Amino acid sequence: MRRRIPIVPLLLASLCFFAPSALASPLQSDAPDTAAMPDLEAGDTPTSEADGGWWQSFNDGANNTFGTVNRFLGGYIFYDLFHTTDSAVRLGITGPVVVGDYLVDPELMTSLVDVLTTNGKLDPLESNLTLKFPYGSDVAGIEALHASLLATYGQGSRSFAITVPEGSDAVSTVTLDAYSPGVPFAVLWLVLGAIFFTLRMGFINVRGFKHAIGVTRGLYDNPDDEGEVSHFQALASALSATVGLGNIAGVAIAISIGGPGATFWMICAGFLGMTSKFVECSLAQMYRVKRPDGRMMGGPMVYLSEGLKDLSPSLATPGKILAYFFAFLCIGGSLAGGNAFQVNQSVKLMSSQFSMLEGNEWVYGLFMTVLVGVVIIGGIKRIAATAEKIVPLMCGIYVLACVFILLKMAGEIPAAFGTIINGAFTPAAGFGGLVGVLVQGFKRAAFSNEAGTGSAAIAHSAAKTDFPIREGTVAMLGPFIDTVVICTMTALVIVITGAYDAVGGTDVAMQGAIATKEGAVLTSLAMGGVISWFPKLLAVAVFFFAYSTIISWSYYGERCWVWMFGDSSSLAYKCLFLAFVFLGSIVSAVNVLEFGDLMILGMALPNILGVVLLTGKVRVKLDEYWEKYKAGEFKTYP
Repeated sequence: MRRRIPIVPLLLASLCFFAPSALASPLQSDAPDTAAMPDLEAGDTPTSEADGGWWQSFNDGANNTFGTVNRFLGGYIFYDLFHTTDSAVRLGITGPVVVGDYLVDPELMTSLVDVLTTNGKLDPLESNLTLKFPYGSDVAGIEALHASLLATYGQGSRSFAITVPEGSDAVSTVTLDAYSPGVPFAVLWLVLGAIFFTLRMGFINVRGFKHAIGVTRGLYDNPDDEGEVSHFQALASALSATVGLGNIAGVAIAISIGGPGATFWMICAGFLGMTSKFVECSLAQMYRVKRPDGRMMGGPMVYLSEGLKDLSPSLATPGKILAYFFAFLCIGGSLAGGNAFQVNQSVKLMSSQFSMLEGNEWVYGLFMTVLVGVVIIGGIKRIAATAEKIVPLMCGIYVLACVFILLKMAGEIPAAFGTIINGAFTPAAGFGGLVGVLVQGFKRAAFSNEAGTGSAAIAHSAAKTDFPIREGTVAMLGPFIDTVVICTMTALVIVITGAYDAVGGTDVAMQGAIATKEGAVLTSLAMGGVISWFPKLLAVAVFFFAYSTIISWSYYGERCWVWMFGDSSSLAYKCLFLAFVFLGSIVSAVNVLEFGDLMILGMALPNILGVVLLTGKVRVKLDEYWEKYKAGEFKTYP
């Protein structure tokens, strides 16, 4: 039977798609332009018809549209709490700037930086810097200045831009804006939620760790329990969605920006995130339902709607709104961030190592589409069966390569840990400041293990068990494996090889990777310096990472789609999903791909709010279960 869809939640969600460009977020009004070299003429767009025909025109149109949406969503999701903005003006300078006058004067930037530094309002290693020139300034001269200043002020800066604003934003003198970031709202939301859950559950992430391993090994697997997959298969399915490019690319970039100290806070975030996964996955089991087609339905969309109604009748309507909002975000995230983005990033690395793919990216996209289609048509059982084979393989290949490098450079491991600990509390470079390093670590962990976003709860709801808490303990291992183990492996390699500090060295390729934030390339170069053939192996590993992420996210999106539109609509979603797999290999609209990341992180907003309200029910179940576990009342199946 088709579900009746509330109009209000969908209208609210639709605003995210159709927000007009004039509807800029008020939270974003004083944020700097973070583009490396933005268009000098506002409103100027390349004539794509002449360059690439209708396809290029489509890409440009999609890029512009989703750029507006991203700015709207990002202004709220990534709003910097406690940020500051300060400016300095080069007095006595008016009118257009021309080459040969003061534009190429090396003291121009220095004098402006000195003003802010003297006033204690600027840390050159922490602040985003935006240099603004009057309209009509010489474009060639500005480009030359940008290139020369980037070498001087680029290291450690999160961004450096030169703009020529027009209209109401125009300036009459040369101005330097310094934007010192605070803590992104979404990151703080996830961290505070994780801390609350850890305390509320009595550090179950520590005292339940041994039991979680036993359950995952199958010691408590009763074949007669209701569900579709085993505990290990559920964990593998969830891990296949989280262990991916973030572990390779994201960690490298976080360390290049935040310094080695970001690794310490990343591990702390993974440790806290274990409890977030425990709570949300326990709730998914508590409120899951068996659909008419025999498949299990569970996850945030179910426990937000049913759980909050169960908590109090007055929360029924807010629960429905949160549930539909989550489902909408999850579907968007599954099509973009969990699908097209994975294909897009993997095909780039594969093309760099296998020349036959250059110019034939569509072949890779078609191949990936067929492989994904063969698996996802079979549902969670086939996805889980595939994931339980791929996840150990891809993790094993990558971890073994990291271990080989670490063993080869074993003498430097103690110094690397010392660098990480010192950088965590006394940062001297990189992002600058203790708060900056902490934010980079927690932000990377949030993107990597997705603890708090509610995605893994959908997979874990299908596990065979009569005890929701038991599956919650299994889910805890996800952030541990993803962040504490695999991300830390990458971080140690990056620190030991010194790749994160390449800006001050002579390796042009690494400098370029850091400047353009190509984390996968930076990791490949770092490991390639120790193992010459590793870049090709990494490319293959990235293929498996991307493939496993795609098939798991197809299940997340499909469950949310079916929950909204009914069981009969499942095939329609799968066809749409496969279309996005192919598009990911040929689309070049960056904003379309980044839209998925915003949707995925946005899932944490309704999810954590609902989970916080429902923690009391989880704690009661936990106490009951733990009492029986300690008394040895649970039957084992060796």
